[in-house]
Amino acid sequence: MDASQHKSGTKEMGASKKRDSQHKSSTQEMHASKGWLLVLGIILIAANMRAPLTSVGPLIGTIRDDLGISNTLAGMITTLPLLAFALLSPIAPKLARRFGTSTVLFGSLILLVIGMALRSSLGISSLLLGTVILGLGISICNVLMPSLIKQNYPLRIGLMIGIYSVAMNLSGAIASGISVPLSAGAGLGWKGALGIWSLLALIALIVWIPQIRRNPSQKVKTSASSEKRTSLWKSPLAWHVTLFMGLQSMLFYVVVSWLPDILGNLGMSSDSAGWILSLMQICLLPVTFIVPIMAGRMQNQVALMMLTAALFFIGIGGLLSGNHTVVIIGVLLIGVGSGCAFSLAMMMFGLRTANAHDAAELSGMAQSVGYLLAALGPTLFGYLHDISNGWTAPLIVLLGITVLLFFFGVSAGRNRVIGSADAAGRV
Repeated sequence: MDASQHKSGTKEMGASKKRDSQHKSSTQEMHASKGWLLVLGIILIAANMRAPLTSVGPLIGTIRDDLGISNTLAGMITTLPLLAFALLSPIAPKLARRFGTSTVLFGSLILLVIGMALRSSLGISSLLLGTVILGLGISICNVLMPSLIKQNYPLRIGLMIGIYSVAMNLSGAIASGISVPLSAGAGLGWKGALGIWSLLALIALIVWIPQIRRNPSQKVKTSASSEKRTSLWKSPLAWHVTLFMGLQSMLFYVVVSWLPDILGNLGMSSDSAGWILSLMQICLLPVTFIVPIMAGRMQNQVALMMLTAALFFIGIGGLLSGNHTVVIIGVLLIGVGSGCAFSLAMMMFGLRTANAHDAAELSGMAQSVGYLLAALGPTLFGYLHDISNGWTAPLIVLLGITVLLFFFGVSAGRNRVIGSADAAGRV
C-alpha cells in the first residue's frame, strides 16, 4: 500500500508540476502578448504626436488665403498647440498620480480625435478651438510617455525612446509630404487633408483600451524620499534641461511652420516645398533611433549637445544663402539637428532624474516652460517677416537662438542627477 500511495503521490506531483509548467507558460505568453500590445500602443500614440501639427505647415498658405488671415494669425495655428502644451504639462503628472497613467493617456487620445475633427469642420473659430483641444491631448502624451517608458522599461530607456521618436517623426514626415497631394491632388481641400489624421488617433484609441482593462489603477509612483527632494524649480540643472527643451522646440516648430513659405519665396512650388519639409523630417529618423541609444551608453552627453547646436547653426546659415542647392543641404542638416535635439531632450528626463515620479515632474516642468517659450517662435517669426518683408532678419534671430541652445545643452549634458549637491551647485 505504501508503494501504491507513493506511486499515486508521484503521479499527483507530476501532474501538479505539469499544471504549474503549463500555467507558467500560459502566464509568460500572456505577459509577452501584453508587452507587445504596450509597445504597439506606444508606437501608435507617438505617431499621433507630430502628424496633426506637421500636416499644417505645407497648407498654411492655402489656409491663410482661404480664410483671409494675416501671417501673424496664420502662425497662431502652430502656436496654439504649444500654448496648450504649456498650460497642461504641469498638470499631467498630477492627473497620472490621481487616475493612472494608462487612463489619462486614453483620455488624451479622446481629446485628439475630437480636436482634429473639430479643426476641420467649419471656419476660423472651429479651426482655432480644435487646434487648442488637440494640443491639450498631445501635451499629456508629451509629458507622460517618457515617464511611462522609464517605469516599464528601466533598462531599455534608450531603445524605447528611440522607437518612440522614430514613430513620432516618421508620421510627422509623412504628414508633411502628403498634405498638399491630399488637399489638391485628391480634392480633399485643406480641411479634409487635416481631418483625415483623426482616423489614426481613433486606431490608437482602440489599441490602447487593453492597457486600461489590464491595469486601470496604474499610477506614477512616489516615495517619501522623492517628496523631500530639492524642488525642480530651484534646480539650475532642471532649468537648463527646460530651456534646452524649449529652444529646440522653438527651432523645430518655426521651421515646420514657415519653411514652405521660405522655399516658396525662392521660387519653389508648394508641392516641392512640402516634400522638402517631409525630407527634412525623414532625416530625423535614423538619428532619433541611434542618438538615444548612444546617449544612454555615454558617461555624459556634452559632445552630442555640441554637435546638435553646430548642425542647427550651419543649417540655418544655409537657408540664408539663397542658393537652392545650399538651402536644401541646410534643410537636411536642420533635420538631423532636430532629431538629435529632440532625442536628447527626451533622454534628459530619464537620465537627469532618479525615478519615474521625478521624470514625470521634470517632463512636466520642461514641457510647460519649454513650450511656452517655443510658442513664441512661429508667431514671432511671422511678425518679423511681416515688418521686415523678408526672411533674413527672422533667420538671423534663429542663429542667435542656436547659440543659446549650445550653452544650455552643454550644461544639461553633464553627468548629474537633479537633487544632488553637484546638480544644485554647478552651472
